[in-house]
Amino acid sequence: MDPITAATHTDPYPYYATLRASGGLSLHPGSNLWIASSAEAVCAVLHHPDCHVRPANEPVPKAIAEGPAGKVFGQLMRMNEGERQRCPRAAIAPRLQDIDPREVEALVQARLLRNGAEGVHQAQFIGPVSVVAQLLGFNPTDSHLVSELTGDFVACLSPLSQARQLEAAHRASEQLTRLFQERIVAQDSRLLNGICQGLEDVDPDSRIANLIGLLSQTYDATAGLIGNALLALIRDPTLHHALRDDPSQISLLLAEVQRFDPAVQNTRRFIAAPCEILGAALKQGDAVLVLLASANRDPQLNPQPDTLLLDRPNRRSFSFGSGRHECPGQALAMEIARATLSAILEAEPRLDQLAWHHRASVNGRIPLFSNRP
Repeated sequence: MDPITAATHTDPYPYYATLRASGGLSLHPGSNLWIASSAEAVCAVLHHPDCHVRPANEPVPKAIAEGPAGKVFGQLMRMNEGERQRCPRAAIAPRLQDIDPREVEALVQARLLRNGAEGVHQAQFIGPVSVVAQLLGFNPTDSHLVSELTGDFVACLSPLSQARQLEAAHRASEQLTRLFQERIVAQDSRLLNGICQGLEDVDPDSRIANLIGLLSQTYDATAGLIGNALLALIRDPTLHHALRDDPSQISLLLAEVQRFDPAVQNTRRFIAAPCEILGAALKQGDAVLVLLASANRDPQLNPQPDTLLLDRPNRRSFSFGSGRHECPGQALAMEIARATLSAILEAEPRLDQLAWHHRASVNGRIPLFSNRP
């Protein structure tokens, strides 16, 4: 195992503990990456002004730089610093926080939940983005299409994607752009209108790119949160029964799962200027692998870190980031996941009939389910 392949290992957490024990911020000889593994180091890197989200010499990955997906990528607030990051965030974050949870609940409940692994897949990957799409004014049919296109687009964010996946991401970028152009003209969504008003001084292409970015951030993170919560229930049937009897505990489970077994295991930062972090001298151009999942299990951050506790006091987590690039949609993602998991449990699924494996990834921990033979 190494710090990158750990993300999809059956149980990476003992390995993360050995990394923390060898130093919270250290240079990994095999990958030539700095590894931030402790809560202190992860916090220091995420908050340091010289730790940027993209390398200065490659603001857009070379594999997509010349196509439509690259054009979208280059304008995403999560992939930029300074005003190109602050302005979209200031327009989008407050609007997401104003969404009524009852509206989210109603949109989730309106979806037909199929049985077995197919139903779980729909609930994980199609449902969450469809909910956000409907909040942005898309009708149910178009929201399903938007969700599928978002799934195609997010492939461009992974270095493991093959040529055909990147081509699909380019096509999806073009289609999503056209669909959002139509929605913006229609002006029939309070959420979309509010975001656009906040971005009225922003280039129209950047406005649409960050709307696509809102969908893409929802796609993987929420799918992983729902999937890892289901794994917790499969591994502990008593927990499954407890939640079925008392659905009010679903929110507590999700809050603990996003700490205990997060969908986003790591992220990266790139050193824009020589700096010193926790006594380590980092050079311009150095890369840091920020192990969010390891920091969540740091006993200095959370006592009894390797135990899943629904009633954990003062729970702390880096799963949604920290500092200037903290995810603005955390509350919305948690509410969509809560409503979705509640709908799954209401259907009384046979979780013991599901098999799973983790999707290939360098940073995500997202289980894919199938029916046992």
